[in-house]
Amino acid sequence: MRVRGAGPVPQPFTLTRSWRCPTGTALSHSRPHPSPAATTRSAEPPQRVRTTSPHPAPHSRKGLRMGTRTGSRRTVLAAAGVTAAVALLTTGTASATGSPSAAGTAAGNVLTHGSAGGSAVGVGDVFTSSLSSGASVTIRTTAGGSTGITCTASQFTATVTGNPAAPGTATESLTAHTFGGCTSNILGTTGVQSITVDRLPYSTTVTSGGPLTVGAGAAGAVQTTVKLNTLLGLTTCVYTSTGLSGATSNTDNSITFTNQLFSKSSGPVTCPGSSYFSAKYGPVKDTSQSGSPSVFVN
Repeated sequence: MRVRGAGPVPQPFTLTRSWRCPTGTALSHSRPHPSPAATTRSAEPPQRVRTTSPHPAPHSRKGLRMGTRTGSRRTVLAAAGVTAAVALLTTGTASATGSPSAAGTAAGNVLTHGSAGGSAVGVGDVFTSSLSSGASVTIRTTAGGSTGITCTASQFTATVTGNPAAPGTATESLTAHTFGGCTSNILGTTGVQSITVDRLPYSTTVTSGGPLTVGAGAAGAVQTTVKLNTLLGLTTCVYTSTGLSGATSNTDNSITFTNQLFSKSSGPVTCPGSSYFSAKYGPVKDTSQSGSPSVFVN
């Protein structure tokens, strides 16, 4: 007979979980399920209960976090590498195009026009220059002397054949060199009929720092023919040189020759045995460019 309100006293039940060892033996693990009384809040701090979970174990989460940080670090490094590469490319582009000429004057060419380190002179450009203001050509019988020929006009033309990066040596071909307004005070002469530069073109070099040389061309050594009017008639004097050396200046874009020796190769006694050539040309202009800008040596 069942008494109302009476019933079996609740008993704790156990939750049994079984798994198999690698040998196939079934094992069981029993953990008591808390009784209803245990569900009431206790003054004691709750105990942390470890349970199995399909989520990664703590060490796996740590590995995941470490992997994430490593991946992030790699991403940052990769981004920094890309940024550096872009910066280098941008700098290279700016060096090539940010200068006055796309010809690459950031590194600097030996010959530039417009300014020192400006736009690179192109191969094939034509230079020309007359005497500097107030200058004259002097061809003296002795170095630094006063006897000889004086010309108030002279001009040269040259074509650029090479213009490397500075420091270096640019090359030119001297294609024309003329003289005018010449007079002579050489004993026995009454005037100068003409001065002609022979065997053109000549090989010319211009080196960073300023030195300039004029040397032999395909036709031979530097040679000049001078025709003098004398009391006895026309006299022809021929002079040769092993080469000329000049100095360039960016201050006034000039070329200066001082006491460059020419030796007589043919002519009567009326012709002096030696001649010393001095002149200053400038400004040298690049006539292949709009406005014929001045030429600079770098």
